[in-house]
Amino acid sequence: LDDLKDAMAAVRPGAWDDAGAAYGPQISVTAQERILGYIQKGKKEGASCLLDGSACRVEGMPDGNWVGPTLFADVTTDMSIYRDEIFGPVLVTISADTLDEAIEIINQNSFGNGVSLFTSSGGAARKFQSEIQVGQVGINVPIPVPLPFFSFTGWKSSFFGDHHAYGKQAVRFYTETKTVTARWYDDDAVADTNMTIRLS
Repeated sequence: LDDLKDAMAAVRPGAWDDAGAAYGPQISVTAQERILGYIQKGKKEGASCLLDGSACRVEGMPDGNWVGPTLFADVTTDMSIYRDEIFGPVLVTISADTLDEAIEIINQNSFGNGVSLFTSSGGAARKFQSEIQVGQVGINVPIPVPLPFFSFTGWKSSFFGDHHAYGKQAVRFYTETKTVTARWYDDDAVADTNMTIRLS
């Protein structure tokens, strides 16, 4: 986690015209306060806060809804920072000894938006993508957001509505389907209209 911490510490928020900024402020004060509340909950529940972005400030913009990169370790599945979707620059880490254990941990979570596996093993990748109960899966891809012709949404509590957004499922939602079953004989192409039913 030391390398991850160092990499996250180098990431900073900023204004839209700041070429060195990785992301902007939170959309509202409410969103900022919600994220900061989760950071405090994580500390209170016993997680190790390796990098704390609660006091983030951006020069020249003192009133911005800033939250800096935050990293938690020693997280357990009963903690609110694991159970809830924070939607902020907060990364929570939980350890697993085996791939089977990691898959079980993920599948037991009530959400299923996106998940990634980084591996050089094709067997591990096949097992992961087959057994994981998540709507968007990345293999050696950090953010598994699909191209527009694929469906975009999660599973379980990460999914709202009746159908997944765009892709084939969105087209099918607004489509009235028709099934045509046909059989042609060689002489039919030049024959006149025949109203009898051919049974053989």
